[in-house]
Amino acid sequence: MKLTYEKNGDYLIPNLTVNEEPEGMLTKYGLMRKNFLKEHRKGIYQGMILTGELKAHCLEIQEQAEQRMEVMTSRMAKTEGVTEKLKAADPMKWTAKMNNIRHAAEESILTELIYI
Repeated sequence: MKLTYEKNGDYLIPNLTVNEEPEGMLTKYGLMRKNFLKEHRKGIYQGMILTGELKAHCLEIQEQAEQRMEVMTSRMAKTEGVTEKLKAADPMKWTAKMNNIRHAAEESILTELIYI
């Protein structure tokens, strides 16, 4: 690391600056990624904290997970035949199928993006 110093009397004081954190709030997937890194990848977690990259990384993972969840659920619903017509005809069956689709998509996302 390259540090610059400022002379203050007889002392050299390092010029330290804080990196600005990106805007945005961590939600489900971002917090899950942060907790996973904190508990299971301590070196990576500490390195990201020290360089100020942790929040940006978690926000990026969060955005990717949300986009992938949306795409996967719509594709899976289409292939399973879960439509608005089914929703109107049999709401309980539609709900059960959509819950199964969401759980399958989320399981895939967690193993591919969050817990790596």
